[in-house]
Amino acid sequence: MKKQLFVVAASVGILFTSYSAQASAHELNYKVQSGDTLWKIASTNNISVQELLNWNNLTSNTIHVGQELSLITPHSHITYDSYRVKSGDSLSLIAKNYSITISELKSINHLTSDVIKIGQVLNVPNSGSTDSTGPIPVAPQENGTYMVVSGDSLSLIAKKYGTTVTSLKFLNGLTSDTVKIGQMLKVSGSPVESPVEQSPVVDQNVKTYTVKSGDSLSLIAKTYGLTVTQLKSYNNLASDTIYVGQVLKFTSEDTSVPTPEAAKTLNADALIAEAKKYMGVPYVWGGNTPSGFDCSGFLNYVYNKQGVSISRTVETIWNVGTPVSTPQKGDIVFFTTYKEGPSHAGIYIGDNKFIHAGTSTGVTITDMNNSYWKARYLGAKKVD
Repeated sequence: MKKQLFVVAASVGILFTSYSAQASAHELNYKVQSGDTLWKIASTNNISVQELLNWNNLTSNTIHVGQELSLITPHSHITYDSYRVKSGDSLSLIAKNYSITISELKSINHLTSDVIKIGQVLNVPNSGSTDSTGPIPVAPQENGTYMVVSGDSLSLIAKKYGTTVTSLKFLNGLTSDTVKIGQMLKVSGSPVESPVEQSPVVDQNVKTYTVKSGDSLSLIAKTYGLTVTQLKSYNNLASDTIYVGQVLKFTSEDTSVPTPEAAKTLNADALIAEAKKYMGVPYVWGGNTPSGFDCSGFLNYVYNKQGVSISRTVETIWNVGTPVSTPQKGDIVFFTTYKEGPSHAGIYIGDNKFIHAGTSTGVTITDMNNSYWKARYLGAKKVD
């Protein structure tokens, strides 16, 4: 059968939205398919047409179906290690450290931009790689299985079983370093015994803590003798979400590490005084600053000012609060408005009145006997 030839100028600017073929992450060779052009192959693999021409000793843009093209520099068919991106990293820095180009690093990892994030795992050249494809890993004779759990990576599993990432990938027929929770992997032998984990020695004079992989607010709070509520309050956190590299404070004034007994009780009068500072601030859907509040944003902001962290939506505040038969100062009163269930809330200030961010009034004080609100009142809850 006569081979069909495809010629394209490297400068032609056509976007092929349906093109999705990728090179093997291990070999980084690509077999030309029907409809391919150098431009399409280069664009998909984050390299230039000129690099394709140079690496494959091509003197023109002509390619044919079935032709094998190298997507990396000659004599660089290598095996890869995993590298986890840390604070301060960039593609140029990582590429420099591993003596490759940014284009090669992007091609190896199928990246479409130079943006990387902390914790991201990248393929990088194996420090022991040579100009050849390297030795083929020998499949172990005795295989067990391992289920991937949260926080796992191929490098961690390989370390656990005293093997290499390359061997694990070979054994399981993997072409990338990506694994997912619940995935079953073949492993060799038994886990390498680790030293018995000792309880961390905590310096009670420490004032800040930098979050590392595997941390959670509850784990950090337990280690340093705090409550999650205290930790969130000291750091103005509206949720339990934290990220690697985040610096957390252990006190609102950075003076000492408090104990759980040092937690303040809610000062209802101070809370109400704070709330009244924002009288007249307009209602803004999703607003949670003095430039505009919605009802839960107002509550969240005012309680945070008093060192108390609450949920961001009326429904979740309702779900976690402690019910009270008769509201007291500082309690939250709930109403049903545009939908069934709690959809609006305010702070009870005494004398049968509450302060809230109303849709048409902004932050205002309203009597509980108001005909509209009295008919829609659901109940009151105390903030824990």
